[in-house]
Amino acid sequence: MNWARRLGRSGPADAVVAVIVTLLVGYTLVDPPGPSPSWPAWSAWPVAAVVSFPVAFRRRRPPAMLALACAGGAAAIVAGAAAAGALSVSFLPTVLVLYLVASTASIAWSLAGLAACLSVAAITVLIFYAQVFPGLSPAGTPSELPPYWPIEIGMIGVLLAAAWTLGTAVRWKRDTTTRLVRHLAEAAVGDERRRIARELHDIIGHSMSLIAVKATVANHVADARPQEVRAALSVIEQTSRSTLTEIHRVLDLLRSDADPQQAGLLVPGMADLPELAAHARSAGVEVALSVREEAALPPAVAVSVYRIVQQALTNVVTHAGPTRCSVTVDVDGREAVIEVVDDGPRHGRPSRPGHGGHGLIGMRERAKAYGGTFSAGSRPEGGFRVAARLPYDPNGDPA
Repeated sequence: MNWARRLGRSGPADAVVAVIVTLLVGYTLVDPPGPSPSWPAWSAWPVAAVVSFPVAFRRRRPPAMLALACAGGAAAIVAGAAAAGALSVSFLPTVLVLYLVASTASIAWSLAGLAACLSVAAITVLIFYAQVFPGLSPAGTPSELPPYWPIEIGMIGVLLAAAWTLGTAVRWKRDTTTRLVRHLAEAAVGDERRRIARELHDIIGHSMSLIAVKATVANHVADARPQEVRAALSVIEQTSRSTLTEIHRVLDLLRSDADPQQAGLLVPGMADLPELAAHARSAGVEVALSVREEAALPPAVAVSVYRIVQQALTNVVTHAGPTRCSVTVDVDGREAVIEVVDDGPRHGRPSRPGHGGHGLIGMRERAKAYGGTFSAGSRPEGGFRVAARLPYDPNGDPA
């Protein structure tokens, strides 16, 4: 694994930490709590610098620096340069490097490093108390921390275990955050795909239904009433052009990766509802449109209202036309209420189901995005009813 690429170069902060650790280790060697080391007093600072050296470069190659720090601390203890009663200070650089290893490497690597450091520490402490400690001069004053090898090993073990636990916890939190961010990004991509699919479904479904109806009419009256054929072809031409324009808008929005309001692109809204009704009328549906708008709708909500009405009228044209249909849109500044009711097919065709189909799913998803409600189903007296409620705040967000 390329540790240098993953963690970058060692920064000034690590150099400062290494200097602080050097001062702490050196001061402990100069004024130990137990018998003084057999080495000259001036040697305390070079020994402290060598022992603390890996801290300054721990981010370049953490495993190598961990081995170097552990070896340096062990060598200082076995050579008699460490302070009896405070041998754990010689392993302080090892503790800091082990934390970094545990927070960046896999659990297997960091656990192996912890086990190796604990083993080396225990062995070196035992060697110190068996061979080095008996030859040291007694301390001038009684120590508050009398030299005792079980305490020394225990203190080093606690420090190493604490560093490994803290580092592992940091790594787990970092990995969890990364997975959460990735999951949210994937969810956002999925939502965007569904949004674009809904847009294309509503645009193409509405237009193709209208084109199919007018093409059928033109085909049936081609010989008897050529004027109606021309009228049907005119509707097909206009519908095709407007559909291509809307498809280009959606594709441009997809390429720009922007929000409709931020992209500066024209989006349908409440003012386009009469045109929807006119398209449905041209397909043989008698549409009665009623819009009550006490307050201007935010653009995002207006688009959702338009798409729900568009899909509901598309279903009427496809499944029930020619028939009568009433469209009611009521906006009071807090919510938009939509109701589309038709009388059902006039020629005894079976009524359409109230569940399933991408159109109903899309309308339900649009209402759900605002925390609203959606219902669709056959009426007892005949026909079909679609109702949706979209609560919102003045900014266009779900209420």
